[in-house]
Amino acid sequence: MNPDKNPEAPKRKLLLGVSVVFVIVAVAGSIILYATRDWNAPAAARNLQNPVPPTDDSITAGMMSYSTHCQSCHGERGDGKGERAEKLSIAPSDFTDAHAMGQMTDGELFWKISHGRHPMPSFQNKLTEQERWELVDYIRTLSQKAASGAAPATNAPVPQTDAAPKRQ
Repeated sequence: MNPDKNPEAPKRKLLLGVSVVFVIVAVAGSIILYATRDWNAPAAARNLQNPVPPTDDSITAGMMSYSTHCQSCHGERGDGKGERAEKLSIAPSDFTDAHAMGQMTDGELFWKISHGRHPMPSFQNKLTEQERWELVDYIRTLSQKAASGAAPATNAPVPQTDAAPKRQ
């Protein structure tokens, strides 16, 4: 037997290898669980009613907030393919998915905008309550446009003659 060889060395290598594999699996599992967990609003938030009717004015105001705060990740069309989307750890929601958007209440959408979830920031202290509800009104139009291929009808009052033209 060679005195230079340590009989414990293979056991230590095996233990180190098992430890490294365990850490890798634990980290990967944590990432997968975080990325796939549901983002559910509380029941009270889901039951909130939008106090801002979807008029041309509220939708236009929501569109302005969207272009400033949401478009870079969610995309110009709301399809989740904004210029920053690929850099995010979780893909942005696709607001053009009529089925998915139809399952989400206005209150739930308002809550998600208000509270955020990494990587999406919270807008509770960045936008007023009115602005967040207007954003809900505008986001709703994105799935309607995708489904019909045209701009949605709103419950707007009869337009005034001096009103600014609508942006599409």
